[in-house]
Amino acid sequence: MAVTGIAFAVGLLFGAGLAVSHMMDPAYVLGFLDVAGDWNPTLIMVMIGGIVGAAPGFIMARRLKKPVLADAFQMPTRRDMDTRLITGAVLFGAGWGLAGICPGPAIAGLSTGMWQFAVFVVAMVVGMALHDGLVRPQVFP
Repeated sequence: MAVTGIAFAVGLLFGAGLAVSHMMDPAYVLGFLDVAGDWNPTLIMVMIGGIVGAAPGFIMARRLKKPVLADAFQMPTRRDMDTRLITGAVLFGAGWGLAGICPGPAIAGLSTGMWQFAVFVVAMVVGMALHDGLVRPQVFP
């Protein structure tokens, strides 16, 4: 129960950070992504703040034998780049560049009541279900 409460609190903090930093505003994000046009570089500070804020946690995690709230670290074992990874990255980047929305801000954006976020989240869930139904059985028998 404590883990769920901590996860909920961290999620609220993350959502508040997305709202304060304008990451839930697609026009703001698209302005940052438009490096060849009317570029808005202010989200660089959000990225720097995220790196500075996360760095101590990553440094401390390297020294721990196990996480504070789990039995073991769950680290990826693969280090190669395959077609699925590259395709997923390209699709994610293209979607983010076209819509100015990615999953975290979309879920937080549901709290605003804007229909665009609801459409995005529904499309995301449908895409995840299609992936699990069509792709995953072939990869993970």
